[in-house]
Amino acid sequence: MKAVPESIPTNASSSAESQQMPSSIRWILASLSLSMLLSSLGTSIANVGLPTLTHVFHASFQQVQWVVVAYLLAITTLIVSVGRLGDLMGRKRLLLAGIALFTIASCLCGAAPTLNMLITARAVQGLGAAIMMALTMAFVGETVSKEKTGSAMGLLGTMSAVGTALGPSLGGILIAGINWRAIFFINVPLGILSFILAHRHLPQDQQASNKANNKASPRFDHTGTLLLALTLAAYALSMTLGRGHFGALNLALLLAAILGAALFMLAESKVASPLLRPALFRDITLSTSLIMNTLVATVMMATLVVGPFYLSRALTLSDAMVGLVMSIGPGISACSGVIAGRIVDRMGAPATVTAGLIAMTVGAFALALLPAILGITGYIIAIAILTPGYQLFQAANNTAVMQDIAPNQRGLTSGMLNLSRNLGLITGATLMGAVFAWASASSDIRTAAPAAIATGMQMTFIVAGVMLVVALGIAEFGRLKMRRHEKLGI
Repeated sequence: MKAVPESIPTNASSSAESQQMPSSIRWILASLSLSMLLSSLGTSIANVGLPTLTHVFHASFQQVQWVVVAYLLAITTLIVSVGRLGDLMGRKRLLLAGIALFTIASCLCGAAPTLNMLITARAVQGLGAAIMMALTMAFVGETVSKEKTGSAMGLLGTMSAVGTALGPSLGGILIAGINWRAIFFINVPLGILSFILAHRHLPQDQQASNKANNKASPRFDHTGTLLLALTLAAYALSMTLGRGHFGALNLALLLAAILGAALFMLAESKVASPLLRPALFRDITLSTSLIMNTLVATVMMATLVVGPFYLSRALTLSDAMVGLVMSIGPGISACSGVIAGRIVDRMGAPATVTAGLIAMTVGAFALALLPAILGITGYIIAIAILTPGYQLFQAANNTAVMQDIAPNQRGLTSGMLNLSRNLGLITGATLMGAVFAWASASSDIRTAAPAAIATGMQMTFIVAGVMLVVALGIAEFGRLKMRRHEKLGI
């Protein structure tokens, strides 16, 4: 899948172009950064409100989880499809539609009178976020030179971390000062600003001119999109239903997801213009990056889902303090994002991926051990180790995949990266949530004792640490495989 990228600016750019491009690129990156911030804010600001929503709607932990899962499921089921759709019909128009949908859905979330309506509105919001996330990284390939891809990915990672950091702190303040509805209404002015910036500064779509040169344009794969959506929905349901207990229904849904995945791959091998070509997974860099991305996202989502309950119930912190403490790690990550991107440009993606995973592994095991010894101080120390490691990994992993992608595959590949990430987020919100509930020895977290919640926290991050050790092994396997292929000239 390697191809010569069409980066802007090139070494052959005229002096006039070199003087104009820096300013235009800065505005483009500002627009893309705000889109990235909005999608990450949409996840984190809802997480901090989960304990409040259990009381407002008199619901269990497993029920209010769907406020998060519905958003992630909508993103996951469509992110590859909308990435491919952007390659076919034009990325700017689709991105503008996604931003508008996200903004409107934020209003619906804030006005929802029941939990079911809130969950439905969150799913619609997730559709808009799927478009924003898939196309943001694709635009980087069109506007940034290969040598600066790491820095650009680091910037997007910074904005993702800013959204993650801003969500808990801002959410805690809004819930304490106004009410839970404010955590959704706050997205509206940001969405309007993002739409204006994208409309004014993103490059115009080139698909119209390209159609004149193509007798038969690739068709959108509706069958593959439907099969993928049903497969991922079955997977998410298998991880969520049963109030933390894996029963016969969960097993049936998991088997349905496995069958759906097999049918999807079979269908893709026979379609003229498939959503995903199975041959893509033979690329070592892509396949290992996708697996690692899933494992890492699972761990990071566990911090967002389990963290608020540990801080509020085990350490008895107020909503505002919970938001403040949870913003510390992402805040550090936000400050280190651009630096992480520069490290990738200088050290190379493979070495930086390994360094990031090592830091994350240390941080995960520290989360399992230090809070029990040092309380809130131990929690902060562990998070301060984990989150910068994640920033290093994210910048390096995205760069390794995106820097050599053919122009007509950027949206699809970006969608695949985001798909793997969101599969991990769903797993973190569901499977890791189930581990937390099981280890806490309570089907209802609201009634669990502080000591039980502390035990659940410890077990959850022991599992997370093991996942990161596996990711390190996969990274090393990929590097050895690449070296072997280079020696053989493959």
